[in-house]
Amino acid sequence: MEGDRIRSYVEFWPFYLREHGKPATRRWHFFGSTLVLVFLALFLAGQGWGWLIAIPFAGYGPAWFAHFFVEHNKPATFRYPLWSLVSDARMYALWLSGSLGRELRKAGLAED
Repeated sequence: MEGDRIRSYVEFWPFYLREHGKPATRRWHFFGSTLVLVFLALFLAGQGWGWLIAIPFAGYGPAWFAHFFVEHNKPATFRYPLWSLVSDARMYALWLSGSLGRELRKAGLAED
């Protein structure tokens, strides 16, 4: 890390996990990510444009709630929008596959 700015995704990933250190924060993220997938499926199934419009609110709403009221930190999205989006998808996929615990331990965090 140069100064206080992260310069590579390899550095960013453990930082991202530590910013989601509380299990409740991760649960809010997983809830929002699941809503995004449901809303995307509804849109693709022809249920209207409203579902597509709702996707950013479904994804960011629960996540930002968790950062402000559970984790008490600022979402990484504000400084690293693309890496944060990629990392949210990565964290969700690791959670679904049962592999998130290993990544949390490597970042110095306890599992859920």
